Amino acid sequence: MYIIVGLGNPTKEYKNTRHNIGFDVIDFIAEQNQIAVLEHKFKAIIGKGYLDGQKVILAKPQTYMNLSGESIRAMVDYYKIDAESELIVIYDDVSLAVGQLRIRKKGSAGGHNGIKSILSHLGMDTFLRIKVGVGEKPKGYDLADYVLGHFSQAERRTMDESCKNSADAIKYMLKGSTDEAMNLYNIKVK
Repeated sequence: MYIIVGLGNPTKEYKNTRHNIGFDVIDFIAEQNQIAVLEHKFKAIIGKGYLDGQKVILAKPQTYMNLSGESIRAMVDYYKIDAESELIVIYDDVSLAVGQLRIRKKGSAGGHNGIKSILSHLGMDTFLRIKVGVGEKPKGYDLADYVLGHFSQAERRTMDESCKNSADAIKYMLKGSTDEAMNLYNIKVK
């Protein structure tokens, strides 16, 4: 079984913001696979189902970004999964171009507070992750204001394609082919 977590912030005011791209990917996967993500458990909204024959739990922590680790730790402990190989975390990255994906097996938080929380609660930096590029903040912008801002229409179309690509990459990851997913999807967006 895999736990696939998209990071974001709860409440309507954050819907479709750059910081919530993890939630967008979970919503895309849920819709494509008829998985209802409605159950409130582990300080998250979760849904259980199958993705390419593999049992999965889709999760959107409701703790706000900076406390995401609390929710994820509770799920990992309850379902007794191996966080190193059976947890996939999807989140925004301002160091990548809009729509660019970067799949990793381990790494630092890179300044992302949601990932800092997960690293702290899991006590390890080795878990599968998909970083989704939301573009670098423009000069003079406050980082928080930028990531909590909305995409332009053109960016939104690119991000919709990134949601699809993330979902496709996850199918490889569920088969234990993370390296293949990295080779296929860790490419620069034109």
